[in-house]
Amino acid sequence: MHVLSLFGFNIKNFLMGSEEWVFLFETLLRTIIMFIIILVALRLLGKRGVKQLSVFELVVIIGLGSAAGDPMFYKDVGILPALVVFCMVVALYTFVTRVIAKSKKVEGLIEGKAVCLIKNGVFAIENFKKEGLSEDEFFAELRIHGVSQLGQIEEAIVETSGTMSIFYYPDEKVKLGLPIMPNSLKGNSRVIHHADTYSCSFCGYTEKLDPAASHSCPSCKKLEWVKSSNRKRVP
Repeated sequence: MHVLSLFGFNIKNFLMGSEEWVFLFETLLRTIIMFIIILVALRLLGKRGVKQLSVFELVVIIGLGSAAGDPMFYKDVGILPALVVFCMVVALYTFVTRVIAKSKKVEGLIEGKAVCLIKNGVFAIENFKKEGLSEDEFFAELRIHGVSQLGQIEEAIVETSGTMSIFYYPDEKVKLGLPIMPNSLKGNSRVIHHADTYSCSFCGYTEKLDPAASHSCPSCKKLEWVKSSNRKRVP
């Protein structure tokens, strides 16, 4: 220790940086507050960009990453406060995990719930609005799964991790539905020129229509229609 002091080594600065020992208690409070803030913020942002990880797990990763990074780059950030953060985050993770295992309500509050976005080839409009997905983004996700029109889908569910689970109709039961290929909705119109099967360009509701100047969708009350597609899915 005497040798280290000759080189200007200070054990207090090494462990606490420029802060006093009382700062450890403030660190505990800061960690709890920031843990809650990050958790709430990510829950409000929804599932976009969280792919594969639950919101709760992402909070833990962000917390641990920040705790590990700051002491590496900032001289005035000591080792002990970072260690306190690590211990606090791990303790909170363990506590919340146990609470989640015992309470479905808490699990739904923290990690969210799986949400049905398409049912029987038609958008669940209210659920879709809550997820904050754009139509183009969602259609692109469906095309990646080999979907070309909504009549191929019995049910599509966005999971708590943000991934998409899709349940398809067998080929013999595929219905006519809203086409979702690029530029397929450019031919939508309010005027029904010929008797045919049409899909609402907003919600995907599909029905046979006779020529008319306009027709309101029974599902969403919108007026834009496009000819339905009967294409089968390509795996």
